[in-house]
This record gives sequence, structure tokens and C-alpha cells, in this order.
Amino acid sequence: MKWLLPENIQDMLPDEAWRIEGIRRDVLELLRRSGYQLVSPPLLEYLESLLINDSPDMDLRSFKLVDQLSGRTLALRADITPQVARIDAHLLNCQGVTRLCYVGSVLHTQPAGLMRTREPLQIGAELYGHSGIESDLEVQRLMLEALALMGIKGVHLDLGHVGVFRALVQNAGIAQELEAELFNAMQRKDVPALRGLVSGLPQKMQTALLALPQLYGGIEVIARARTALAVYPEVMAALNELEQAAAQLKTLAGEIGIDLAELRGYHYHSGMVFAVYHAGSHDAIALGGRYDDVGKVFGRARPATGFSMDLRQLHGLLDKQAQPQGIHAPYRQDVALDAAIAKLREQGEIVVVDLLGKAEYHPELNCNRELVLRGGKWVVVEMKI
Repeated sequence: MKWLLPENIQDMLPDEAWRIEGIRRDVLELLRRSGYQLVSPPLLEYLESLLINDSPDMDLRSFKLVDQLSGRTLALRADITPQVARIDAHLLNCQGVTRLCYVGSVLHTQPAGLMRTREPLQIGAELYGHSGIESDLEVQRLMLEALALMGIKGVHLDLGHVGVFRALVQNAGIAQELEAELFNAMQRKDVPALRGLVSGLPQKMQTALLALPQLYGGIEVIARARTALAVYPEVMAALNELEQAAAQLKTLAGEIGIDLAELRGYHYHSGMVFAVYHAGSHDAIALGGRYDDVGKVFGRARPATGFSMDLRQLHGLLDKQAQPQGIHAPYRQDVALDAAIAKLREQGEIVVVDLLGKAEYHPELNCNRELVLRGGKWVVVEMKI
């Protein structure tokens, strides 16, 4: 059956496509008014350009093929963020703060979650050239404002900070192999496995690492962490950032959670990470974080922070909304009719010319009014059902 599509690949039909297009325009306008410049990278690049820090996760998610012109391996992008980092580092070459935004399709070898498409429509924003919490807060606010603009409110914002785990590992002088094992156990919140892995470390470090999987919940977790974790300057600085972010963002989110064992993108992110959840979705509906020096692979290291979301996933959380109905117009060689149609369209009306002229097909045109000739003038009247 030639009309069948691959698994987790779907067409967007008119209701969804028009609604998503409206959301796309609204979010881009929000970003434009906030000083973000739009970029549009290509769907296809050399593989190594798309795998920042040789990310194994990104490698597994990427479709690959061989370029018949160069013989090199190409990949269909699984994430637009590395491409925007390349543009900032290699093409724009600004010295101060750069704000960039984007929207486009990405492709995944496997769906990112239950009932998710393998062709997300990713929209996001990235801020380069500033390493302070002010830029983290800016992109987090924009992310929450964009969701509210779509009508998605009462969300749960999860905050984490990879700097906490990284500071503990570095201060303990833990070897890379053990670090990887600790990371995997931490992601699973597997306390028994962690207990075995840290058994050879100093007691203070054992206590701190074993506490991390338990340090999740509301904002009160930050106070618990100050007591439970080893007092290293990097740890305290990370906790201060989380506390400040939670205080600043509490009016934009329905609730805020803290999870100090959340190490998503550990080899990619360098500071605060965040995710937004909604009761209508099993998966996070928006993700982001700080990833300083992301442009190093492109020859220019820059601090950076940003967020991204999938418009197709977000559309599924919105209430059903019928397309606006139009005005039915007959097909006729009539200068006055053409002028009436043009004027209505200039006013923003949908005018559908009925090429077939068969009444039984009228419902398919989605019109509730019609142009009729009365007293020598074309006027709009309610359409008879």
C-alpha cells in the first residue's frame, strides 16, 4: 500500500497544519519582540557538525547516509541547537550577546516518547555570550511565556543543575570510568547500585552522592541540599542559582520542582537544566539548559543557554478548534464580482470560489456565508443550509 507512512511519521491535515502555523507565528513574534534574530539552518549536514561533544545519544537518534558528492557521512538533523551554535560561532562572529531563534523539522530514528512523532517541528531560542543567571532566567521566562501564549498554563517547571554532581565528582577526584557508572545509576535513581559504586570513597563524599537521588520535590529541596551535600563553593553556587530561578519564575509556572539527580544532557549541559511538564502529556513539553563552550567544536567557545519545544506535541494539548468559515463565491466572468472578492480578501476574509457549482459539495468548502447579486451589487449574506 503506497499511501502508508513509516511508523511514527504522520501527515499534518488542514486543522492541525493551520493551527500549528498560527502558533509558530505567535511564538516567533514573541521572540522577535524580545530581540531574537531568526535563523534557518539546513536539514542535512555532515555528521560531525551535528554531534556536539561526540554525544552518543545524538548519534543514536540521527539518520545517516553517504554523500554521493564527497563520500563523507551526512546526517539528517535530530536537533537544531548544534546548528545554531555553529552559526553563532562560525558565521555571525559577534563579540557581545547574540540572541537567535529558529523553527524547523527534525528527524529521529526512534520516537522520543510515548505516542511521539519521529518528525518533531522544533522551535526554540538560544542566547550566546553571557554566562550569568540573568540569561538563564531570560530564556526560561520566554519559554513559559510562549507556552502561556499558546494557551498552555498551569505547567510544572522542573529545575536541576548538572554542576552539583560535576562538582562532587571533580572534588573527589573520581576516574572517568567510575564517573560514567555513577552517572548511569544516578539517572535511574538506583540507590543500591550507587551504594556499591561509592563504597571506596571518603565518607563525606559517599553521603553527598547517596543524597542526590533523594533530593527532589518542591523548592524546600534546596534547603535540604545545603545540609546534605558537601560544602564546596561550586555546589553552593549552583544551589543559589536554583533558589533565585525558583523565586523569579514562580508567578509564571503552576508549580516548581527541584531535582538534583536530573543529569539530562550531562556531557552537553554545563549548568542549570530545566524541563516543563503538563498534565496532558507523559513527556516533557519543553526542555532547555545552559551549555557553555558549546561552540568550541566549531572553533569559538561561547557561553550559551536556550530552550526548545515541539509544536506538534504542543498542538495535541490544545482544545479542538474548528477552522474559520469562509464566504462562498460563484465562478463567473464578472469584473464586479472579482472586485468584491478582492476587497473581502484584503479585509482578511476567506473567500472560496466554487469551481464546480454543485450544491452537494458546498459543505466541503466550509463556508457559512455567500456572495449574491442583489440590485446590481455583490453582497455577502448568510448561506442557506
